Amino acid sequence: MILKTFELSKIKDETIFYLLYGKNDGLKSECIDEIINKSIGKVYNYDEKQIKDEIETFYENILSGSLFEDSKIIIINRATDKIYEIIQDLIDRNIHNIKIIINAGLLETRSKIRSLFEKQKDLICIPTYQDNNDTLSKLATIFFRDEKISISQQNINLIIEKCNGDRGFLRNELDKIKNYKRSKKKLSSKEILKLINLSENFEFSELIDNCLAKNKNKIINILNQNNFNTEDCIIILRTFLSKAKRILKLAIQFEKNKDINKTINSAKPPIFWKEKNIVKIQLNKWKPEKIRKLINSINNIELETKKNFNNSILITTNFILEKGCSDINN
Repeated sequence: MILKTFELSKIKDETIFYLLYGKNDGLKSECIDEIINKSIGKVYNYDEKQIKDEIETFYENILSGSLFEDSKIIIINRATDKIYEIIQDLIDRNIHNIKIIINAGLLETRSKIRSLFEKQKDLICIPTYQDNNDTLSKLATIFFRDEKISISQQNINLIIEKCNGDRGFLRNELDKIKNYKRSKKKLSSKEILKLINLSENFEFSELIDNCLAKNKNKIINILNQNNFNTEDCIIILRTFLSKAKRILKLAIQFEKNKDINKTINSAKPPIFWKEKNIVKIQLNKWKPEKIRKLINSINNIELETKKNFNNSILITTNFILEKGCSDINN
């Protein structure tokens, strides 16, 4: 039976078998924690390969009772269809006082184990899809509100960009902030960004914003004031790609409603008020078809920098200057 992640509370306590699959390891971890917290018993972690190599020991642990354990929770990590026959055998044995949680990666539609869990009502199948920026932004906003930490939406967006669509990464960063806050009454945005290694992204973000706004003097000023290294180039290009995709999304909306203020005010995740003026300039500079070409160019330049690592700084800065200082029609 297929369930969504927020439907975990509907699962009956006597449910034995769970399959969680997908790319979102952070969300899977949250779901597994929720299942464990609702259960009673000692937790045992196995890897699929370990089970295949030590099959007798695995069965002995599952099937043998103990005077000291009323129940057990078995977690099988990095699972694939190779474990299908073992799981089918355990289902057929009608075991009790145990929960088996199968933690798999991306499973195709034709996957045998996925099909098994999707079709049977007493088996729970939970797909975990990659989080989008809106979801991560809401989670971060709730965290900062609950912790009574003042932070701008712009800085929340910087944190979200680092997480690459995985709430597990976000949770790690927020845990760092929470642990650090225990020794301080108040945290500044600058401290937060330094804590999670994003302080340098202030310059990266400002550079790309001015590039998209075609602000030639500001671009040259930022480049002259900073000594970027080869590792910075990928971060700069990834920042460029992320912001270009945001402008593409806004430009498409702007083309539809012809109202720039409405477009910006209805943006998700929200655009912080300090960003609104430069975003307006960017929207007036770029049409959707031009941004799509820009996105392709960024991807190509990233590949070029990886192939020519020693010249990556020159390649990246020349690209920034070309796109930020040339006429939009070039």
